[in-house]
Amino acid sequence: VDTPGHADFGGEVERVLKMVNGVLLLVDAAEGCMPQTRFVLQKALQQNLSLVVAINKIDRPDARIKEVIDEVLYLLMDLGATDEQLDCPMLFCCGRDGTASLDPDVPGTDLIPLFDTLLSTIKPPEGDPEAPFQMLVSSVDYNDFVGRIGIGRIQNGVAKVGEEVVVCDWHNPDLKMRGRLTKLYDFQANGRQPCDNITAGDIVAFAGLPDISIGNTVCDPSKVAPLPFVKINDPTVEMTFSVNDSPFAGKEGKYVTSRQIRERLYRETLKDVSLRVTDLEGATDSFNVAGRGEMSLSILIETMRREGYELQVGQPQVIFKEIDGVKCEPIEELTISVPEEFASKMIDMVTRRKGEMVSMETQGDRVNIEFDMPSRGIIGLRTNVLTASQGEAIMAHRFKEYQPYKGDIPHRTNGSMIAMESGTAFAYAIDKLQDRGKFFIYPQDEVYAGQVVGEHVHENDLVINVTKSKKLTNMRASGSDEKARIIPPVIFSLEEALEYIKEDEYVEVTPKSMRMRKVILDETERKRANKN
Repeated sequence: VDTPGHADFGGEVERVLKMVNGVLLLVDAAEGCMPQTRFVLQKALQQNLSLVVAINKIDRPDARIKEVIDEVLYLLMDLGATDEQLDCPMLFCCGRDGTASLDPDVPGTDLIPLFDTLLSTIKPPEGDPEAPFQMLVSSVDYNDFVGRIGIGRIQNGVAKVGEEVVVCDWHNPDLKMRGRLTKLYDFQANGRQPCDNITAGDIVAFAGLPDISIGNTVCDPSKVAPLPFVKINDPTVEMTFSVNDSPFAGKEGKYVTSRQIRERLYRETLKDVSLRVTDLEGATDSFNVAGRGEMSLSILIETMRREGYELQVGQPQVIFKEIDGVKCEPIEELTISVPEEFASKMIDMVTRRKGEMVSMETQGDRVNIEFDMPSRGIIGLRTNVLTASQGEAIMAHRFKEYQPYKGDIPHRTNGSMIAMESGTAFAYAIDKLQDRGKFFIYPQDEVYAGQVVGEHVHENDLVINVTKSKKLTNMRASGSDEKARIIPPVIFSLEEALEYIKEDEYVEVTPKSMRMRKVILDETERKRANKN
């Protein structure tokens, strides 16, 4: 019961939960309820889904079963669970041995008690198999062999391979698209299996409709009736993706050309309906990529680098709109759940970034604070929130609306320290320059001219030579043999690097490395560009 980074990209969590009738909450018998469990579980309880709790790894020597049972009950009460949800069945499992039991003191022999509990507790799917076919598409996928795939649960009726259907949409009454279901897939275990027909209540995937999208309703031609659905949010943040042109380009990546990057980005749009990819005017190797928030794009970048792609990306920029002649920016509903002692820090941190507190509610020993906040302010906020709350904060945000521009938001004011020439960074040079700022590299790292190797203590950029080595001599003098005392460098994650860079900087991303650099690597060219 979790979601990457607890970010609800345009209501994806709600869309997935609408396809199911219940939730299995799996809790570690030693670690107990983790902070990240709260977000999705709260969404599930709000939709009044049936709940089954399984406490796993009861065979661990450090298992504390009774304490974990109390933690689960406290968590459910904190999230406002109903009496029925609080009275949910609880099982005690050992996943390694494949056993489950209803009593922690009685060892299990197999997993039959867990399966029986799921069947008896989770409500059966609703729907009329005799009614005309009707299905709401809640997610999409893509396959190179069959094209775009729609995923959802059958509301009514039965569908078969080769059957003609009509696609309509609750938010677009003019949409009436005809097609045929060429493939049907049933979900079994961790994969999908082809099947010939599907009936009401089944969660299925289908192919044959190349333009299908989230929120569309697939109907029988005899009765075209769209089902209500939350509208998909438009992109709010955009970034520039381009071919890596640094001196280290092509050393680590498998896919490095603009054609390969373009194909990969456009292929991603087939399964992410909120992503927008366009070629930049006047450029053959750069693309504008817009998505729902910085985290959505950073997940795409991380996926691409793991697949072997090599690229460089620019600073995230919020997409502004002009409404009735007024410059407007995207505002998001931000919810932060923290222990009570950190609440004041969260409020101060968010209000400094133009956030406005909407409500504050105490639940148990935690505080839920809701804000209306510009998307610009959320960029770079997550790391600061987790640091200030010692990792206890649960942060979720989703797009609300466009509102008039809120004004400037303070960001990094320190300049960058930039490598003067290419080579190997030496501890001797770094030691002599440590009073100028914080470094991002280790001694013996390979650097190139124009690479951002640290943060300057002042506002201006500083070009430094980190490749300068100690000159050897046969003369000995006092102090000549002093050891270099190097302060450990600051190491950025991908998201931290994206929120750190300035407008004239890139993040170079390869399968093995991540570096920050200036857009213009040559120092003379940078000075000439700044004058213009």
